[in-house]
Amino acid sequence: MNLYANEDVMWQRLQDIQREVESSRLSGGGPSLPKLIRQLGRSLLSLAGLATRRPPRRPTLEIEGP
Repeated sequence: MNLYANEDVMWQRLQDIQREVESSRLSGGGPSLPKLIRQLGRSLLSLAGLATRRPPRRPTLEIEGP
């Protein structure tokens, strides 16, 4: 099992958001400001939720030299 799969999902979601914004900008008929703020808020909340559910990182091993 990939312990950091949520980070991969977050990265994919961020790329999807960027594509949506770019597509909307290029189409010229962008959403109204309130709709854009709501969409951004939902996206940020979903990313924040994925970030909080990540498993703890493995402790690092300290190797002492001679």
